[in-house]
Amino acid sequence: MGSERVDDGSLGSKAQAVRTGRLEALAPGQAIPFGGDRLAYVSPELAAAFRPGDHLVVVQDTGDLLHVPAADRAAAQVAVGRAAEAFARMGQVSDAAITAFFEAFARRLEDAAAWTAIAAANAADVEAARARGRSTTRLAVSPAMRADMVAGLRAWRDAPAARGRVLETVRHPGWSVEQVMAPLGVVGFVFEGRPNVFADAAGVIRGGNTVAFRIGSDALRTARAIVAEALDPALVEAGLPDGAAVLVDSAAHAAGWAMFADSRLALAVARGSGPAVAQLGAIARRAGTPVSLHGTGGAWIVADAAADADRLFAAVFHSLDRKVCNTLNTCCIVENRAADLLPVFLEALERAGARRRGCKLHVAAADFARLPERWRTARTTVIRAEGPVEEPLAEPLADADLGREWEWEETPEVSLKIVADAAEAAQLFNALSPRFAAALISEDAEAHARFYEAVDAPFVGDGFTRWVDGQYALNRPELGLSNWEHGRLFARGGVLAGDGVFTVRARVRQADPHLDRGGQPTPPRAG
Repeated sequence: MGSERVDDGSLGSKAQAVRTGRLEALAPGQAIPFGGDRLAYVSPELAAAFRPGDHLVVVQDTGDLLHVPAADRAAAQVAVGRAAEAFARMGQVSDAAITAFFEAFARRLEDAAAWTAIAAANAADVEAARARGRSTTRLAVSPAMRADMVAGLRAWRDAPAARGRVLETVRHPGWSVEQVMAPLGVVGFVFEGRPNVFADAAGVIRGGNTVAFRIGSDALRTARAIVAEALDPALVEAGLPDGAAVLVDSAAHAAGWAMFADSRLALAVARGSGPAVAQLGAIARRAGTPVSLHGTGGAWIVADAAADADRLFAAVFHSLDRKVCNTLNTCCIVENRAADLLPVFLEALERAGARRRGCKLHVAAADFARLPERWRTARTTVIRAEGPVEEPLAEPLADADLGREWEWEETPEVSLKIVADAAEAAQLFNALSPRFAAALISEDAEAHARFYEAVDAPFVGDGFTRWVDGQYALNRPELGLSNWEHGRLFARGGVLAGDGVFTVRARVRQADPHLDRGGQPTPPRAG
């Protein structure tokens, strides 16, 4: 394996001698401890691929053994290092310069020549993804995506500066203490292959932070072009430090693992599929880095006894325009309105499917017989990531799977459950869903108050679910939306935006130079 040493036992007579060394090779079947009392075993493929200088990341939650080649680790270390060096210089950067950066970035995205180069790189990314059978729904740039990026950057341009803002002043006789907002540090950001997320990642600079980010491999060409044509020139033009926003230039997942294992990060932010995000979060926590994870979502709509049929139809239809985390995933209808509201729900689902490419329904097994015969017997073509698949239009679903998030591409896919009342729906939501977004369709104000208190969710509404979005709802581009799957968030809301990445410093102003905790007067100076 490599050179070893024996600890000298200086921690005390009861301390055990510790033998340490450097991992330079792995053997097939080698046992790797994780979780304190469990073992994972090295596969032949991992053993064959591992080389001296590589790193092995052990996910303590699951026992996953992640191979980080030396080159991918180096790419992450260089990016984080540049961001750390830039952060050390951000204290000398004025808020006006930060404002100028966002305007310069937006203006360069509007520039025809710059955008032509970005669009060409994106076309190559899209073609390569299609050749691999990958979905390009969120990958392809468009005039609307370009406009959203520009709008997001200008929203940060116009956002008030947060650095130095006094949050609270506590006054004492002869002195006072100010609680002052301050930058947090280097933010590590891993996100899916969506080029428009650049505006979200850059938002942390508004508060004086810096960012190192990795984009999904499908969009790496596009990311490189945005960096070369817009991001880097904007940093130079505004006079911001090199590395204030830096791309981890690697197509490998291992580079993201390496970045999140770097203890120089002040915050690790991940967006994407649920399992990948959870894995990244476990790596960052192991390194002692706070995390903000934005993976599984899936919204629920509940229609109670006082639901308006037209409002339910509109809520379902408008919550299924595209698949993102705030899309309707599960609908619950109360038993005493099932006869008249079930047809309303099915029509809304079909109409949403007509807007896209068909629809797919999963129904709690006990309620499957309630569906019209056509829904129970028909087959349909479902457009999945791997391509078109012929399946039943509706299928029974175990109650335990009501929280499963349907990662649909072009075919809206939803679960349905008939419940006794809204209280049962709230219990199912809390027990089975990732606890993200819930909406109650009801004309009863007291029912809304009870539902709000019953559901354990950061986002609660009374209509369509697609409002859950930082830029749409709060006029601030978001880094991500957090669920409460692992508990409520400490001291922040579910929307993580650039201006939410900060710490608090305390600054004292002492008017009386003779303050003494014990009341001792200042002695006279000699002479």
